[in-house]
Amino acid sequence: MLLSSQFARWTCFFAWIVLSPVQLLQAQGYEPAEAVGQMQLAVGLEAQLVASEPMVKQPVAMEFDDRGRLWVIQYLQYPNPAELKRVQVDRFSRTKYDRIPDPPPKGPKGADRITILEDRDGDGCMDHSHDFVSGLNLASGFAFGMDGVFVLNVPYLLFYADRNRDDIPDGDPEVLLTGFGMEDAHSVANSLTWGPDGWLYGCQGSTVTANIRGIEFQQGVWRYHPVNRKFELFCEGGGNSWGLDFDQHGRLFYSTNFGGHVLLHGLQGGYYVKSFAKHGELHNPYAFGFFDHAPHTDFRGGHVTVGGIIYQGDNWPARFKDKYIAGDLLGHAVQWHAVEPFGSTVRTIHGGEVLKSNDTWFAPTDLTLGPDGAVYVSDWHDRRTAHPDPDADWDRTNGRIYRIVSKRPPSLPVAPIDFSQKSTEQLLQLHRHPSQWHVRHARQELVRRATNRTLGDESAIRAEFFSVAKNSQEQNAALEGLWSLNALDGISESRAILLLDSIHPIVRAWTVRLIGDHGPISADFAQQLDQLAERETVDEVRQQLACTAALLPANQAMPIINANIHRDIDNDDPRIPLLWWWAVERHSLTGRDEVLSRFLRPSFWNSRLGTETLLPRLIRRYAAENTTDGFDSVMKLVQQAPNDQAREALWQPILQGLQQHQVHIETEPIGNLQSLSQFVLLSWRKTPEYISLLRLAIFLRLQEPLQVAMAKAFDSKAATADRAEMLNLLASCGEPSLMEKALPLLERDEPEVILIAAIRVLAHFDSPTVSAALIAKLRSSSSSILRTQLMDRIVGRKSYVRDWLSAVERGEINPTTAPIDQVRRIGLLESPDLDALVAKYWGRLQASTSEEKLAEVRRLNNDLRAAAGNQEEGQILFNKLCASCHILFGEGKRIGPDLTSANRLDRDFLLISLVDPHSVIRKEYVGVSIVTTDGRVLNGLPTSRDESEITLVNSKNESERVSRSEIAEIKDSQVSIMPSDLYRQLSPQQLRDLFSYLQRNN
Repeated sequence: MLLSSQFARWTCFFAWIVLSPVQLLQAQGYEPAEAVGQMQLAVGLEAQLVASEPMVKQPVAMEFDDRGRLWVIQYLQYPNPAELKRVQVDRFSRTKYDRIPDPPPKGPKGADRITILEDRDGDGCMDHSHDFVSGLNLASGFAFGMDGVFVLNVPYLLFYADRNRDDIPDGDPEVLLTGFGMEDAHSVANSLTWGPDGWLYGCQGSTVTANIRGIEFQQGVWRYHPVNRKFELFCEGGGNSWGLDFDQHGRLFYSTNFGGHVLLHGLQGGYYVKSFAKHGELHNPYAFGFFDHAPHTDFRGGHVTVGGIIYQGDNWPARFKDKYIAGDLLGHAVQWHAVEPFGSTVRTIHGGEVLKSNDTWFAPTDLTLGPDGAVYVSDWHDRRTAHPDPDADWDRTNGRIYRIVSKRPPSLPVAPIDFSQKSTEQLLQLHRHPSQWHVRHARQELVRRATNRTLGDESAIRAEFFSVAKNSQEQNAALEGLWSLNALDGISESRAILLLDSIHPIVRAWTVRLIGDHGPISADFAQQLDQLAERETVDEVRQQLACTAALLPANQAMPIINANIHRDIDNDDPRIPLLWWWAVERHSLTGRDEVLSRFLRPSFWNSRLGTETLLPRLIRRYAAENTTDGFDSVMKLVQQAPNDQAREALWQPILQGLQQHQVHIETEPIGNLQSLSQFVLLSWRKTPEYISLLRLAIFLRLQEPLQVAMAKAFDSKAATADRAEMLNLLASCGEPSLMEKALPLLERDEPEVILIAAIRVLAHFDSPTVSAALIAKLRSSSSSILRTQLMDRIVGRKSYVRDWLSAVERGEINPTTAPIDQVRRIGLLESPDLDALVAKYWGRLQASTSEEKLAEVRRLNNDLRAAAGNQEEGQILFNKLCASCHILFGEGKRIGPDLTSANRLDRDFLLISLVDPHSVIRKEYVGVSIVTTDGRVLNGLPTSRDESEITLVNSKNESERVSRSEIAEIKDSQVSIMPSDLYRQLSPQQLRDLFSYLQRNN
């Protein structure tokens, strides 16, 4: 989240940048009282100032305690931890420090503090403040409970006990967890929130790496149980999230900074989209898929949602009930979105602006529901909205908190609140309160008393909650009863069996989840879950069955999975099919016999879920195992296919599995692959027309199919499309005889598609003969497409580059004909002598200095101010120069950022991105540099990336697939795929036309 790359990360034209001086001059930064007057609120709502500087500065997280007081983390240490030395800072502002600090108070004393704000005179404004704890060092989240306060102070989760409730910690904090990442203060672990299941949940953002009890992750939602001390990664992925909440059904929603999206629906054990280009694949290499954000209609705002909550209060107009309310960090607003069912998950629809600040310093960092049913918004309030420079000068003097409340006649002051003084009966009655704030605090107080053995007749209270959960005709009441029953450790198998027959599907789903969370279950209860799987009609319940099946032993899980394979009603759902796969994958090796027994039954082939979703992935998983047992499992599954047509769909997963393991045929033990190779050869002889089977046979270096493919590839009488297909199949196999056969193609009058395929074949050979042929073709070709392909291959291999530069030195090639962006890639070869030759003919190709960049931006700004632009002409230029990589209002291609919701109105922002796209590249659009096993260097944006291959795309939207088996090294590229001199093609009037079109409203 946060004032950082969440402030800046999302939205450049092609890059992040720090704010320019022009932007700083345009920022408003209203005084607290004036700021409220500038705000526009949704109909029926008004904003009120609750607190401001100097009482609160840089607020990043807030929550009301059980006495109705507002606690706030003042994130004053941001962005650098105290007293640690930076060892290294990378291009994404990830920082390595000289040591891991000790936990407070023994470690370095930071400036962060947790402050308690009180409204003692009842006028709605905070008039008293005092610190609960200070000296914290990157404190980013907190939660009340268990007679104290849980605090995230990376790399630690701490617990400060305060059993006498005097607002002074009883002693040094207890360290509950250690290992949260601290490389970037804008994406550290955050948003500590109680789940309805009694676990503490939190997010972690994109640019830090946690390693907690051997569980490593960068992005996702994690949870910790304070009673049994368990830690889990609840779901992995999601981007740079800062904010999570649970709706009335207990569904977890967490925020995002991915452009054009609002939230993610977090499912237990799920894998979600992440910044793959930056962090690589998911930590489970056999996930074979992931969930994206909740689909959204009519996205509005500035990309980053922060501190989102589901409104479950009793103050706002009814139209906001159960709507998602989130801070719009870059849009300087608060937005609301409807959340609607979409299969077993949800989709969102933009509802409107709750609050429009009309102040570019307004930066919402957190939202919370108050005891009065109002929504409270913390405002970081700073002129900066970027953080790439870790030494940036942050203004630590500002900070505000606003209340958004219904516009209606003033009500009486809220009566003083103290849940510790309420009777047990009052706490039970509060479970029916229309505001979720009171319900959650009542449950926490019951848990506190149960922990301290002061609750009273716990058995009777559990019985009452069970009765409500089982018998209530009102769904929400039954669910609240179940959650409180679980919180008081009242869930048992005997009770759960009865709850599986609840008239409320969500109660059935939560019963499955809670029992699964408790640990091992009996054989009898496993049978009950199997029976539920066979009869359950509601997708949300089957969804949870799939999540829980991944946690059970294979002998208990597979009957549940098998029931849903044969019912075959989930394959078109947007979430359930992958959940069933992840459950199967969990047991694929340790429970191999249990798994195979279900997949080898003839009836299995009647199921789309089984044959389309599960079986291909299972075969790929076993092929990637690269063991005799794995290959035997593959052959059993393929042989069980009822016919050749069904079997044809299974060859590609075998190849993907082999590629994923980076199997190298030349060095692979013959025993591992002999039986599989023989099986593939016999199958190919039977059905040689299947391209997927031929591709697999070529990968395995089977000579008979290899020779057939070569014969067709070089048969001048064969159809052009067939020849090109064969050449592309052969391109990566490295068969020595291919070089001699492919070289003559460059000298003949061949179709362009044949020439491009031949170039790909030849590029695998480090040979002077090939180098000379490529350079000769480059000199003689007039096709821009062909020249791009040739240069891509030449600059990807040192020997080719050396020969090409020699031709430049001899005057055979004019250096001005070489695209600068391709020449720049020579630096990726890391060869000083080549770099010296490049400098001789092209000069300095590094990114511009800040002074040069600013001068160029000023020059272009003057051109833009000189006259008006023509939107129609600008659209033509956009389609010519930009649409191959970018979308604007639904037109174009999504390779770079979607410009529709980008910060297009900021002229300087666009200009800096055009002038120097290589300086700081937006994280999710960072290209990669791949070194292949045969010595080539490939560069591009990884638009498709999984465990078996990577697809790279260049600035002309030309793609190339690279098998994992070909990759020796992969790293982030220092070069943007966007041409650095794009704007130099434009006259001043054309620049005005393009900007007029880019900055239009719709």
